[in-house]
Amino acid sequence: MSELTAARSLGGRPVVTLGGDVVAQIKDTVFDGPAGRVTGFTLSGRGLLAGPLKLSLPWSAVHSVGHDAVMIRGREVLAEPATVVARGEAAHGRVVGAKVLTDAGTEVGTVLDLVVEAGTSGRVVGFRIAARETPKSGSRRRRKVFVPRGETLAVSGQALVIPADATRFVADDLAGFAAQVDAFHATGETP
Repeated sequence: MSELTAARSLGGRPVVTLGGDVVAQIKDTVFDGPAGRVTGFTLSGRGLLAGPLKLSLPWSAVHSVGHDAVMIRGREVLAEPATVVARGEAAHGRVVGAKVLTDAGTEVGTVLDLVVEAGTSGRVVGFRIAARETPKSGSRRRRKVFVPRGETLAVSGQALVIPADATRFVADDLAGFAAQVDAFHATGETP
């Protein structure tokens, strides 16, 4: 599996051309729930007083996502915002803050962040959630865990529905989460 990145960590990251020009910075990550992937990014200008740009960055135009920057071939890959935020779900399906429910009807927590597979797919492999109880231990203490996406059944501004089996494959940190995602997929779940 490719390196995993938390979507929120991308906010503020500079967008740099392969020629070394800094052309923007990431403002927001746009998630398409039904497709289970990031469609791209809204952008802002660089600097303290810079506002939003009238252009967006489609995920398909991303050359690479690094620890310090998002790389693109050149400024010409930037597109109209409708290219990134075209589908209704991507435009209106705010995931962060939504309740996480299993397909068995159990509320397991609240979405804090998306976990994206770095590289070129933009695939969302899971979510960081504030768990109502720790799924593995049954403890009532609220804690932040990572849970695989699996075949997400529904995403809306109010709720995200995941398979009940996904709660058996949680991790406390992003480093250990990749192995949990692989183990979850080995059970036959496909994102």
